[in-house]
Amino acid sequence: MATPTNDEVTIDVSAPPERVYGLISDITRMGEWSPECRRCEWIDGATGPAVGARFRGHNRLGPLRWSTTSKVVAADPGREFAFTVILGDRDETRWRYRLEPTGSGTSITESYEFVWAPLRIRLGNMFMPRPRLLNQGMRKTLARIKTAAEAQTGPPPPSG
Repeated sequence: MATPTNDEVTIDVSAPPERVYGLISDITRMGEWSPECRRCEWIDGATGPAVGARFRGHNRLGPLRWSTTSKVVAADPGREFAFTVILGDRDETRWRYRLEPTGSGTSITESYEFVWAPLRIRLGNMFMPRPRLLNQGMRKTLARIKTAAEAQTGPPPPSG
């Protein structure tokens, strides 16, 4: 049985793209949005979203706990934020948030693409409903971002 290697989820938010981008690109808040990621911090001197910046994510899924290192591959305020999880010196999973302005706010599309995975992970994915869990996680993540973005008032935060 083949495991899907990519997926995406879209949600509409009644908030401007710049505000949504400010929430998504602040990886120190990812633990507020994601049901799997507990927290993230910038590493190697990075202090904010910029192409090449690296951060560490701390994750939990049931009894499993693990950390990842990621690098930002797109940081276009109000339009796109993307990062790649790296394993050793290889790109493993690419996560992307695309923002499109709408008449009433922003359409956010979150997506992932498995670029490469070691054999142990590929075998594990055959026995666990990982694609379904990732899809559910993206839906929860976007719903939480929507709630936060729509609760804010005033001008969007500066992006950077």
